[in-house]
Amino acid sequence: MGLDRGALAKIDRRVFAELRHTVGTQTVKVPLSDAVWSTWRRYCQAVGLTMGEGIAGLVAQELGTLVNDDGHHGGVFTPELQRRLVARSEALEIRERRLDEREQSLNASECLLRAQTRPLEVSARSSVGSKDPCPCGSGTKYKRCHGN
Repeated sequence: MGLDRGALAKIDRRVFAELRHTVGTQTVKVPLSDAVWSTWRRYCQAVGLTMGEGIAGLVAQELGTLVNDDGHHGGVFTPELQRRLVARSEALEIRERRLDEREQSLNASECLLRAQTRPLEVSARSSVGSKDPCPCGSGTKYKRCHGN
């Protein structure tokens, strides 16, 4: 990774600009080899930052690449985020198809149920007199129960 003085100066300006904001402290475990960690320590010492300030600058830069639409390639994790987004979109499409199928099945069942109950109501009304017992089994006269 060969960074010239101009690139380092640009990074430093961005890091220092971000450091002027309100800063909180977070403890994290960073999965790096000892060699990479010591190189990072030397870099931070060379530019006059604590290691935490340098990491905070990298985090801010990574997040900035996600919200900036200035034609840059995006962040380090952009390809992985794109892959996850595609996978979630596909899963959502599958769920929507299943919901549509279930809705169609429910609508068909509802139509079938309506078709089955209509003839019973018509035949019950036509064959039952107002003073006869109600066919629902309540024991009252049809005119007082379902004849209204």
